Amino acid sequence: MNADKRYYLDTSALLPYYREESASRAVQEILLSLKPPIFISDLTRVEFTSAVSRWVRMDELTDEQAGLIEKTFIKDIDSGLYSQCSIMNSHYRQAERWLSGRHTSLRTLDALHLACCWSIMLK
Repeated sequence: MNADKRYYLDTSALLPYYREESASRAVQEILLSLKPPIFISDLTRVEFTSAVSRWVRMDELTDEQAGLIEKTFIKDIDSGLYSQCSIMNSHYRQAERWLSGRHTSLRTLDALHLACCWSIMLK
């Protein structure tokens, strides 16, 4: 993949990298082919933590496994694999504009992810 391009991962694209799922191999291949940093948002971090907590509550992971996944994710952020962008007022306004157009089936959080991604790609 082209090294000058920017890439943004939402939570659903990121989670299979940290837990074995049907998409894990494909996500791993994609991540390994990209030149860091890969962009994520504040929302990604919150949704990531929510998903891991849900897996524990549903007995899909133990507390120990969840802790390891969360520590690995934070380590990857700290190492520079990901660059975290803050959700700003402009992202909320852009998401609202798209949703108020009534031409999309985007849900609220997906619209916020897309607005964050869109602003990164414009830079």
